[in-house]
Amino acid sequence: MRNKTFAQYRNSFATGAMILALSTAIGGLLAPSTAAAQDKKDEISFDLVSNPQFVNCLRRSSYEEPRARATVIRGKLNDTLILDLDGIKPGLAFDLFTVERSSLLAAGVPDPAFKGSFGLAWYQSDIEIGKYRDEGHVRIKTILLDQIFGFDPDKALPPTNTFHVGFWFNNPEDAVACGFNPAKPTPFNGEHKAGPLAMISVPDQSTKLGPLCTDPDPEHPGACNP
Repeated sequence: MRNKTFAQYRNSFATGAMILALSTAIGGLLAPSTAAAQDKKDEISFDLVSNPQFVNCLRRSSYEEPRARATVIRGKLNDTLILDLDGIKPGLAFDLFTVERSSLLAAGVPDPAFKGSFGLAWYQSDIEIGKYRDEGHVRIKTILLDQIFGFDPDKALPPTNTFHVGFWFNNPEDAVACGFNPAKPTPFNGEHKAGPLAMISVPDQSTKLGPLCTDPDPEHPGACNP
């Protein structure tokens, strides 16, 4: 009887040891990806830079520069972007997009290689500046950090990230004084008759990616770990 009981305990111990060993091995395999997920930034902040040609049509006064500061907070199901504008001419309206590429270099100067296309553009929100104030505020919730993308098989467009944030003059007439031709509007509003780019984010100096990518893939330059 005692031998039978001992054999049962021995078998139970062996089974438990095997389960523990398997759990440890599986945990070791899963740990790198878990750690990588935990290493991602939960919050980022970055500035948007004025389009040099149209900055004078943005600014409220000659002694103050237009400013736009974005803060993005990572969430479980989606992310939150908070955009604060200051020093902007009262009464202006803008259209906020995430886009594939910026027209500016990391230093905030025009990119000589920019050919006029911002690539894939994703309409996110409208922005309005009050008639008697110079600041604006926008808050949106959507997929943003590291994973924001669009695709269209009908157009042979593969999954394409939009890691830059920018906004355009809603009314083309608001940029005429700075040289914009209202007879040639841009498509960056609901009516597809917007003005020029007002402000946009700039790429990272080393990765060349927009600020919505917080985890660049060093093994694949220009790519982001989702």
